[in-house]
Amino acid sequence: MRKLLLPSLIIVAASLLVIRIFYLQIIDDSFKLKSDNNAIKIKYDYPERGYIYDRHGKLLVANQASYDIMVIPRDVKNIDTLEFCQLLDVTKEDFIKRMAKAKVYSPRLPSVFLPQLNKSEFAAFQEKIRKYEGFYFQKRSLRDYEVDYGANVFGFITQVNEKLVAKNPYYNSGDLIGRQGVEESYEDILRGIKGVKYFQKDKYNREIGSYKEGKYDTIAVQGEDINLTIDAELQKYGEQLMINKRGGIVAIEPKTGEILALVTAPSYDPGILVGRQRSKNYTLLYHDSIAKPLYDRGLLAEYPPGSPFKILTGLVALQEGVINEQTTFMCHHGFSYARGRFMKCHGFGPHQLHNGIYNSCNTYFASAYMLTINKYAKPAYAVDVWSNHVKSFGLGQFMGYDLPTGKKGNIPDSKTYKKIYPNGGWRSTTIVSNSIGQGEVLMTPIQLANMMATVANEGYYYTPHIIKKIEGHKIDKKFTTKHVTTIDKKYYKPMISGLFDVYNFGTAHGLNVPGIDICGKTGTAENYAKIDGKRVKLEDHSIFVAFAPKDNPKIAIAILVENGGFGATIAGPIASLMIEKYLRKKITRTDLEKRILERSLQDRYAKLGGMKEASLIETVPKDSLLSKKIASPIIKTAGPIITIDSTKEN
Repeated sequence: MRKLLLPSLIIVAASLLVIRIFYLQIIDDSFKLKSDNNAIKIKYDYPERGYIYDRHGKLLVANQASYDIMVIPRDVKNIDTLEFCQLLDVTKEDFIKRMAKAKVYSPRLPSVFLPQLNKSEFAAFQEKIRKYEGFYFQKRSLRDYEVDYGANVFGFITQVNEKLVAKNPYYNSGDLIGRQGVEESYEDILRGIKGVKYFQKDKYNREIGSYKEGKYDTIAVQGEDINLTIDAELQKYGEQLMINKRGGIVAIEPKTGEILALVTAPSYDPGILVGRQRSKNYTLLYHDSIAKPLYDRGLLAEYPPGSPFKILTGLVALQEGVINEQTTFMCHHGFSYARGRFMKCHGFGPHQLHNGIYNSCNTYFASAYMLTINKYAKPAYAVDVWSNHVKSFGLGQFMGYDLPTGKKGNIPDSKTYKKIYPNGGWRSTTIVSNSIGQGEVLMTPIQLANMMATVANEGYYYTPHIIKKIEGHKIDKKFTTKHVTTIDKKYYKPMISGLFDVYNFGTAHGLNVPGIDICGKTGTAENYAKIDGKRVKLEDHSIFVAFAPKDNPKIAIAILVENGGFGATIAGPIASLMIEKYLRKKITRTDLEKRILERSLQDRYAKLGGMKEASLIETVPKDSLLSKKIASPIIKTAGPIITIDSTKEN
């Protein structure tokens, strides 16, 4: 038996190998389709992308027919180049350039020669396409925008690059893919599944019929429709209010985390990134380094939050038991917290939590913050306790929303200060500027809005998200998972009471909307620039956060207007208008509306433009200890070198 074992194994293995080879070569010829088989031509049938609707079912993004002129360089022979160029309105130089690019990709495989022709552009060429051997057309579906707003929400469609083609086998040269916004986040759902047809060719390279009678052909499957959480009318109104201004607006439904509006300004009509002019228009937007229309300030811009951060300072101090509602601090137009250190304040007299909030008293919150840090023997431990409380509001981290871009802001902890002071020596007085939203604290507008949604909910939030419904799919459970803060629910009511009186007696008393109980907080962030080594004061940022109604809140909102001045000057009125628009679908404060619609800040931005691209996007606060240790963002230009650092207010 032992003598027969080895020969038997060899015979069995050889038999299996022969059978497998026979199957692959004679029976299963599907591998032929995966090779560069000259006898087989592959045609793709591209499906329509899924439609995009708002939360109420309003159609925002549909599709339109488009045609790509495809080329197989090896098959191009004896064509009238001049006539060809005239038909497609391209220059001879452009023709040569495009052909060279196609040859680099592959002489034998098809690639896009001229993309995204509309019906009228394609009509003339269609009549004569048979004259141009090696060229054919590929019908595709392009986006048809039903609205002229929401570009940052939707994103856009563009051709895949060679790197992605090599990485992802689904895509071929010339295929379209979603970039930015929901087009990128939900690409796999919106794109559908393209169909494939295989055709047999004869020795003269002519199609002679379907390969294997269509055995391997597949049918295109249309992309799935999606409903966004966006309220289209609110989004449109927000963009109108931000005309001739720069900044961001983020509105959230507190009980669900659904994003109601996501406004960045300046923005652009999404329709300009469709068709043959797409590349030219995108280049213009991309190279606008001053206004940055492609930069989503609502998600990416990190700012010192200023006075709205006092809400968290007060809540943490209440939770840590170092203050209560009756704790009183005397304010004398400021707070002296160390030798030679004085924090200015517009308040005067005794302040408790309630009037401390609606008067935005620096003295009150700086004192509360120092008591929080001084509660513990070691400042490093104390600042970590404080930091963990603040981070429980979703701050200082990527929030996990379903949009492809974002910044995490900054909430300092002991590691931050150990880097700055490796030998120790720092204490509560060193970092007291954190108490009023300065120091090392940075937040994005969406984080500010989520903070207010959390306060409105009295201690919990849902991860902000922009998808409401996908037919046949469940929404990711992370968007229905409740996040609870470390602050006890009982401490929110006195804070909310103070925020309500910001509109009645405080810094926003002229911005109330009759019949709507709004809770809010003003903020103003100072800005300084170093121009050729000199520190120059720029116009303040205007900040406002709010939610409404006070009981059973339905909207939480954050507004930041770059160089807009005091919080109640521009950001505050916008908040009141957006809230009324959402809750009532109409505006009664027409005085505020007229003021904001007519208000332009272009003269201020023009001055900044004259300073050679001063960047107002990512900044280091003036009071920041980090600003003493690291270089601020610098943009080098042909003119002066400009560095921006931002600070605070009341």
